[in-house]
Amino acid sequence: MNNELTIKGQAAKKAARVLATLDTTTKNKALATIADAIIERQAVILTANQQDIEAGRANGLSEAILDRLLLTEARLQAIAKDVREVIGLPDPVGEEFESRRMPNGLRISKRRIPIGVIGVIYESRPNVTIDIAVLCLKSSNVAIMRGGKEAIHSNKALAETVQAGLQTAGLPAECVQLIESTDRALIKEMVRANGLIDMIIPRGGAALHHFAIENATVPVITGGMGICHLYVDQTADPAKVWPIVVNSKVQRPSVCNALDTLLVHQAVASQILLGVAEALAQYKVELRCEPRALAILAHHPLAKATESQDFDTEFMALILAIKVVDSLDEALDHIYTHGSSHTDAIITEDYSAAQRFVSEVNSAAVMVNASTRFNDGGQFGLGAEVAISTQPLHARGPMGLKELTTYKWVVLGNGQVRG
Repeated sequence: MNNELTIKGQAAKKAARVLATLDTTTKNKALATIADAIIERQAVILTANQQDIEAGRANGLSEAILDRLLLTEARLQAIAKDVREVIGLPDPVGEEFESRRMPNGLRISKRRIPIGVIGVIYESRPNVTIDIAVLCLKSSNVAIMRGGKEAIHSNKALAETVQAGLQTAGLPAECVQLIESTDRALIKEMVRANGLIDMIIPRGGAALHHFAIENATVPVITGGMGICHLYVDQTADPAKVWPIVVNSKVQRPSVCNALDTLLVHQAVASQILLGVAEALAQYKVELRCEPRALAILAHHPLAKATESQDFDTEFMALILAIKVVDSLDEALDHIYTHGSSHTDAIITEDYSAAQRFVSEVNSAAVMVNASTRFNDGGQFGLGAEVAISTQPLHARGPMGLKELTTYKWVVLGNGQVRG
C-alpha cells in the first residue's frame, strides 16, 4: 500500500477516536475558525487555483470543467457562508430514537454515531474539499480526500486552510486529510483500504463510479452522476415551462443536477419546443433532437439530429437532448431506460399525472413544477452535501449530516438475565 495512504490512514483512525467524543460546541467552534480561515487565506487559495486553471487550459480542459474548477472571491465568500450555515444545523451525533421499554424492564434504543473514517474520491470541483471537511467534522467523522490532479494546488491550499482552522480550535489536524499524490493507482488502494477507511464515496463520472463498485472491498456509496430529465405534460403551463427549462439547463450546466434531456408531450410539442428554443437561443444551447422534435425545430440554427448516445449522456455543457413522446407512459419508459436515478422532473397541471410521475420515477429526487437544480444539499436545508447518492441504500439524494451517521443499539438494564 502507498506509504502516504498508510500514514494518513493510521493517523485518521487515531483522530477518529478523538472526534467521536467531541461535543457540539467544540465542533462548531472549529467550523467557525475554518470559515474565518477561508477568508483570511483568500489570496493564497486564489493563487493556487489560478495555477490549476492555467494548467487546465494548457492541457485542453473543456470550458465546463474549467468552470467547475474555478474559484473566485465571490465563490469563496459563498463557501465560507455555507460553512457558517452548517454551524446552525442540528448535530445528529448522540441522538436517541426508537426507544422502547420491554416487558422485562430493559430500555432499548438506537443512538446515532459517526461512521468513522470516510474516504472521498472526487474530480474537478475544489469547493467539494470544504463541503466534505465541514460535514464530516460536524458529524464527527474523519475525512481522507483524494481530488483530481487538475485541482491539486487548489485542494492543497483548501486542505491546509481547514487544518489551520482545526489547530486554532485545538483539534488534531489529522481530522481532515488530503492525499497529495496524483498517482491514479492510489484510487484502487483507497477503495481496498480495509482497516483504515470505513466508507468510500466516489464523486465523479460514470467511469469512476464503475471502477469503485468493481474494485472496492470497503463499503461504497456512489452518487453524483446525473442524466437528468424534464417531462412537459400536455397540461403544462407554458409560463412555467420556459423559466424552469432555462434554469435547469443554463444556470450552471457543468453540474450533476443540470438538465440533459427534455421530453415533451406531442399534443403541445410545437408550442413548447418553439418557445423553449427561443428562450435557450440567447445562451447558445445546442439542441440534439430526435426526428419529431427536429421537424418542429428544423429552422432553428442550433438544432441538429440526435447522435447515438445522446439520451445516455450527462452533457455537463450547453447541450440539450430533446424528444417528443406520445404519452406520460412513454416518458416514464424513457426515463426508466435512460435515467441514472439522480434527478427527474415533470411540469404539469394534472394532479394525477404528477402523482404517477412521483410514484413511478425511482430517482433520488423527483421534482414537480420545479427546476432540477434544486437537488442540492444547500437548497434542501442541509447546509451542504458530501455527495448526492443515487443508490437504493440508507442514504439517497443529498448526503448531509444525518446521512453521514450510523447507529448502535443501546440496552439499559438493572440486572436482567435471559431465561
